[in-house]
Formats: sequence, C-alpha cells, structure tokens
Amino acid sequence: MVTQAADKPRRAWPVFRSLAAFRPGDLPGDLIAGLTLAAIAIPEQMATARLGGFSPQIGFFAFIAGSLGFAALGGNRFLSCGADSTITPIFAGGLMLMATSGSPQYQSLAVALALLVGAILIAGSLFKLGWIANLLSMPVTTGFLAGISVHILVSQMPGVLGLPTPGGPMLERIATLAQHVGEANIYTVAIGFGVLAIVAISEKLSAKIPGALIGLIAATSAVIAAGLEHKGVSVVGAVPATLPTPSFPAIGPEHWVKLVPLAFLIAVVVMVQTAATTRSFPSDPDQPADVDRDFLGAGAGSVLAGLFGAFPVNASPPRTGIVSETGGRTQLSGLFAAAIILALLAFGATLLQHVPNAALGGVLLFVALRIIRLKQIVTIYRQSFGEFLLVVATAAAIIVLPIEQGVAVGIALSLLHGIWTTTRARLVPFARIPDTTIWWPENPARPGERIPDIAVVGLQAPLSFLNAQNFRADVLNVVKSSKPRLLVIEASGTLEIDFTAAQTLLDLIRECREAGVTVAIARLESTRALAAFERFNLYDVLPRDHIFFSVDEAVRKLGNSKTT
Repeated sequence: MVTQAADKPRRAWPVFRSLAAFRPGDLPGDLIAGLTLAAIAIPEQMATARLGGFSPQIGFFAFIAGSLGFAALGGNRFLSCGADSTITPIFAGGLMLMATSGSPQYQSLAVALALLVGAILIAGSLFKLGWIANLLSMPVTTGFLAGISVHILVSQMPGVLGLPTPGGPMLERIATLAQHVGEANIYTVAIGFGVLAIVAISEKLSAKIPGALIGLIAATSAVIAAGLEHKGVSVVGAVPATLPTPSFPAIGPEHWVKLVPLAFLIAVVVMVQTAATTRSFPSDPDQPADVDRDFLGAGAGSVLAGLFGAFPVNASPPRTGIVSETGGRTQLSGLFAAAIILALLAFGATLLQHVPNAALGGVLLFVALRIIRLKQIVTIYRQSFGEFLLVVATAAAIIVLPIEQGVAVGIALSLLHGIWTTTRARLVPFARIPDTTIWWPENPARPGERIPDIAVVGLQAPLSFLNAQNFRADVLNVVKSSKPRLLVIEASGTLEIDFTAAQTLLDLIRECREAGVTVAIARLESTRALAAFERFNLYDVLPRDHIFFSVDEAVRKLGNSKTT
C-alpha cells in the first residue's frame, strides 16, 4: 500500500516528474552524478559547438536548456539532454546551404531551427507519435551513424593536423587533406591525438573517469607552459562571460519555410535517439518506457535552446549512462551539472581561452570512432548480406550527398526496406501434425498430414495494399491446383486489414464461393483485424459462423475428417 501511495504523486506531477520520486537519501548520489556529468559535458559541449560552427558558450547554453527542459517535462530519471554530435553535422550542413557558418544569419537560422524542432517534438508527444522512432531500422541506423562519424572525422582532421579547412564535397575534402597531410603541425597533431588517447584509455578503464576534461586540462597546460600559441597552435580564445537570455530569431517567413524539411529530419533523428536512450536506461525496469513523454522533454529542451540563442538538442546515450552508473536517481543530477556550467559561464569563462582547438578535435575524434558500430556491422554482414547492403548504401549516401539529403535517403531506404519485407510475404500452406489437433506451416523437417478436399493456408503478415494482390493470386492458385471443397485461412499472423485488402478479400471470397469452395477463417486474433471485418462489411460475404478459434474446429465443423 505504501508503494502505491508513493507512485501516485509521481504519475500526477505535470512538471519535474522525476523529482516526485526524490528522497533525501538520493541527494548524495545525484550530486556525485551531477559533478561527473558536468566534467564529461564541459569539453563535449564545447567540442560539439565547434563542430557546428558556434562559439563554446553556445554549446553550454544548449546543455543548460536541454537539461532544464527535459527535467521540467521529460519522464526518464537519468536521461541527459544537450548538444549532440549525431545531429550537429546534419543541421550544420543544412544551415551552411543558407548562410555562412559562424555569421549572424547562420546563428539566427540555428535558433529558428531549434524552435521548429522543439515544436515538432512537442507535437509528436501530444499526438502519441512514438512509433516514428521505429522509422529507422537497425541496419539503416548503423549505416547512418557510420556516415555521420566520417563527417565528424573529416571536419575535425584539419584542426587536429593544423591545416586549413578544405571546402567542396566530402570526397574532394578527403582528397585535399590526403594531399596536404605532410604539412601538418607536429604540435597540433600531438595535442589532438594525445587527447584522443587520454579519452580512449579513460573510457577503457572506467566510463566514470572524465578523460575529456583531463585531456583538455593537460593540453591547455602544455599550450601555456610551452607557448605553443606562437608555434601555430590555435586556441579557443576569449569566451564571453555571458549568460543565456531569452531572444527570438529575426528572420523572414521564407527562411522559416525553408527550415521545415531540415527540422523534420532532425526531429526524426532526435526521436530515434531519445527512444533508444530511454529504453536503454529505463526509470523503472518493470515498466515500459514512456517514449512520448520523453519526446515532450526533448522538445522543451530544444525550444528553450532556441530561446537561449542556441541550436537543437538531443538525448545522449553516453551521458545518460554516466548518470545511471554514478548513482543518479532523479533529474536533479542534470540540473546540478547545468548549474556548474552556468557558474563556469558567469565566473570562469576566462579559464577556457587557452584551450587548444586541436584538443576539442581530439574529443570529437573519439566520439566519431565510438559511434561506429563495427561489431554490429560485422554481425549484419555475416547474418544478412542484403541488410548489410543497406548499411553500406546509407553510409555512402550520407558521405557522398549533402548530409541532410543523405539522412533523407537513409530514412527512405529504411521505409522501402520495410515495404519490401511486407510485399515479400506469400501464402504459406499448413499441414496437421500427426496424432494432434495442431496445424502448422509445412516444413520438410517435420512432415505433416493433409485432409482430402481441404486446403489450409496462412499469410504471416498484415494484409494490406502492399501484398493483397499477391495474396489473392496465391489463394486462387491453391484453389485451381488442389480443387478443395473447404479453404481455411489461418489468420493468426494477420494483424491488420486495410481498405484495399478488404476489397480484395471480399472479391476473393465471392470468387471462391462461385467456384464451389467454402471459405473459413481460423485464429483471427488481432482486435484490429476483427474490427476491420466489421468496418469493411466482410461478414456480408463470410458468415460469422465461418470464423473459428482454431483450424481443427473449422475442419471438424465444415470439412471431411478422413485423412490421407
């Protein structure tokens, strides 16, 4: 009874839901998790801002906004929301087609994009669109991340090598870097790959070790001690001690319209990553993740980021894992981390001016290498070569095409793969397992028995416009070849029937009846399929007493019991 009473306030709280579960004993864990999260987030948010063409404080604004917005309206107790290296290359590539990176216009467009992404995510939450998170299949997601990682690697290599940033398409930029790699600055190379090594070793020892912060402190100390700024090592420079203040982008209506397709793409990617994160780190392992509620939190984070003058934010699986592993119990850990970063902005921004850009590049090199799911790619290759080609095609599209177009291609490939899988569903013949009443799909390894003048078939997929004609052709083939007196359709796999399929089914039942074949349906278990029978008037051609709980019942009542 006590547990139920404690759970009621948590469900009833409209805002700061995760704090409803807070107990005084949770405070030490939340504070430690928040301190660790801040140590991880400070270099990561600076690096991600740099990746998008923004100054470091904009990354901090994004983290503060994401943390506050998600804590206020999200549901997951652990999820960390802020600037994210997965979506940053996508929207940066799209924005650079409209304005010069780093210009006031570019900044205004990023702010407007954050507001649009936030609005789409909030609408997705209100209209329960959590299913959108399933638009990207695992092979497509794997290829998507591989392509994004190449973008990050190529964008950061000039800073790590101490070379000018090449322009042009991705392949041209790679070729240019390869031609000039011999001109690299040895000091920036040492800093970039040194920080990469520190982060990688720290991660290997324990995810709780703030390797990125350690690397940045070491690199900054080296720059100051050895005067490396005079030896070609570029640094972040002065970071204004400014705090986020509400503002609204001053752009024309035509720019808002142009941003909508990009905002939709970003929102889909955020939905996919937010759903994956909240399912990986559930607030309650015994309860399903509230994905729609977490879309609301991520949307609120992006809206606040836009109002704070930053860019769209996203859920971070690594940072969320840190909160979970270091004892965080509520979103108080994220708020504490945001407070630390806010204090850094207000009082310690001058500490960041000697941070070398190559060190931030090293952090992003690690991020890029970490998001490539090499083991998964190998597994997909070994187990499903066709889906491995999806990985390759998605990665290639994101690398070769403008990145936002590549993401759109990836989503299209995922949808086409799902459509293709559904259209491949064909009619399956069933046979009775000897000495039982069980009817099972025919299998050479387990011979079954048939009954004269009776055909039992099934479609193990939703019946829709994608496969209705194939279903009809396959059924008529069975009727023509075996000339049964009774046709039983085993419908346990038919979860849905759409309008096109219903009309096809109506015609098919009439054709069978005209051919002297009685049609029965067994195991129509899906409530949606049953509702479709009512909605599309299928009972007008198929009497209700021809719908059975099992194939055996249909055969006993309508067929011949003599076996071959």
